[in-house]
Amino acid sequence: MKFNIHGKKMEVTEPIKNYIEAKIGKLDKYFDNPDEITATVVVKVRGIEQIVETTIPTKTVILRGEESHKDLYAAIDLVSEKIERQIRKNKTKMKKAIKNSIADFNFDFETDIKEEEDKIVKRKKIETKPMSEEEAILQMNLLDHSFFVFKNSNGDSIDIIYKRKDGNYGIIETE
Repeated sequence: MKFNIHGKKMEVTEPIKNYIEAKIGKLDKYFDNPDEITATVVVKVRGIEQIVETTIPTKTVILRGEESHKDLYAAIDLVSEKIERQIRKNKTKMKKAIKNSIADFNFDFETDIKEEEDKIVKRKKIETKPMSEEEAILQMNLLDHSFFVFKNSNGDSIDIIYKRKDGNYGIIETE
């Protein structure tokens, strides 16, 4: 696997790069052609927390993990384990969903994770009223939800506003 490693608000030293390449590189066994895959790793600092954000785009899916810890090396371990869990947990689902285009993955590994069927347990109809983004944030906070679907009064599109881990807000705009 190739790596694109950089830091935000910090310098990524050679020992840190080597550790990231060693830990994330262990995921090579899950890919048929790991040399064709480039993992992007961003190392950030927020207060005393060290945050490691890893994205591994393949031809068929995008694997992503983000972990934070006071110790940078522990955060790297956690994000590596998280992505490995994602692959192992979703092995059968990826096979079914991707069918013939699974060329990126090597599924010749055993998994001890019990397969669970995803199912829709609740369905809800909502009435979308035109409102501004500020009104949507207010409504979301009043409902104590982590996201809110609304009709944007600026463009009449259906948008989703959500609360990010860093405490800020994000918006997904539909076309």
